[in-house]
Amino acid sequence: MATETPRIDHERHLIRYSGHAAFSPEVIVRASGTSVFTESGRELLDFTSGQMSAILGHSHPAIVSTVREQIAHLDHLHSGMLSPPVLELTQRLAGTLPGPLEKALLLTTGAEANEAAIRMAKLVTGRHEIVSFARSWHGMTQAAANATYSAGRKGYGPATPGNFALPVPDSYRPGVVDGAGLLDWRRQLDLGFELIDAQSVGSLAACLVEPILSSGGVVELPAGYLTALAEKCRERGMLLILDEAQTGLCRTGDWYAFQHEGVVPDILTLSKTLGAGLPLAAVLTSAEIEQRAHERGFLFFTTHVNDPLPAAVGNTVLDILVRDRLDERTRLLGTTLRGDLDRLAARHEVVGDVRGRGLLLGMELVGDKVLGEGGADRLGADVTRRCFELGLHMNIVQLPGMGGIFRIAPPLTASDDEIARGVAILDEALAGAARAL
Repeated sequence: MATETPRIDHERHLIRYSGHAAFSPEVIVRASGTSVFTESGRELLDFTSGQMSAILGHSHPAIVSTVREQIAHLDHLHSGMLSPPVLELTQRLAGTLPGPLEKALLLTTGAEANEAAIRMAKLVTGRHEIVSFARSWHGMTQAAANATYSAGRKGYGPATPGNFALPVPDSYRPGVVDGAGLLDWRRQLDLGFELIDAQSVGSLAACLVEPILSSGGVVELPAGYLTALAEKCRERGMLLILDEAQTGLCRTGDWYAFQHEGVVPDILTLSKTLGAGLPLAAVLTSAEIEQRAHERGFLFFTTHVNDPLPAAVGNTVLDILVRDRLDERTRLLGTTLRGDLDRLAARHEVVGDVRGRGLLLGMELVGDKVLGEGGADRLGADVTRRCFELGLHMNIVQLPGMGGIFRIAPPLTASDDEIARGVAILDEALAGAARAL
């Protein structure tokens, strides 16, 4: 007779690491494709691609095959040793990028990649000051956390000197407007750098930003903004670092989000999507910057730098993205999903805005002026809970004041039917939440 597996008391044994956000109400025991399956046997469509990472869905057969073969052959080496998967992946990544970005360092997480990029920028420029958006999220390690403003700054002691926040060019909630009441991002950018210049001690090293802020509310930079920001950096001798942890590798319909505007960064960081759910990250830069860093003794020697197993997975990810033309597929599927969400916005008064690009989309519920203080956060939590009950895992931005903003990022391999099913569940959840107001 089968016996039940005893339930582990997570409240007794787990450190809570998500601020005030609770763990998911059910334990996940299996995942496949666009779905995850709970201990009770329920199926949930995964419209967050795990932690915004599983661009090929869960347990993709080619990834499973690569892991099985590679781990039996060559999994981990001394950090000074090289392997064929590492050499292949660094060469192939350079081939997907514009000319100067041809040198790569393979790491594990986005925070680690941003840490390395900031460290390199400081060493190469001989300066220490870092600029990032006021609703940024770049990681929880030291330099990355100090360049993160959306959460986690209070209670941990003094921040590293020389970190400055730049206002977010949010078209839906503009901070600086023109005569028509629309976002005046050029004036906002000028004002932002006037304040930075006033505070700087003359040691501006780099500007670290996402082309589309994800945890900051799925804010797409206005057309022309990234070009103007790059010019601000050039005027000050700063390096431009783009964090494409969530936007890179076809997620937005382009191989890289910066290609949408044609701006090439000095340093690019990749993570989440590169490993398709496994821990793999990369820092890419020019031969000139790498040479200067090397001459000055650049040190970022970690336990899992350039490990062969994750590098082999990265090669398989590139294989599938190219073979299945997932950049084209994402543009098509993203257009469909965006149209569906726009129709939901027209039908539900509680939806204030839909934005984003490709399969990184945001939906913002109406704010506190309509629903009262904290109303959007409460409504977002209600819709999220109802989606979960109906079989859809949705993710609100779980940061103070942004709980009414959904990040919608299904795998690039999702089917038309799965997208339609997810939209139908969201429709029902929005209708139910609105009736309860």
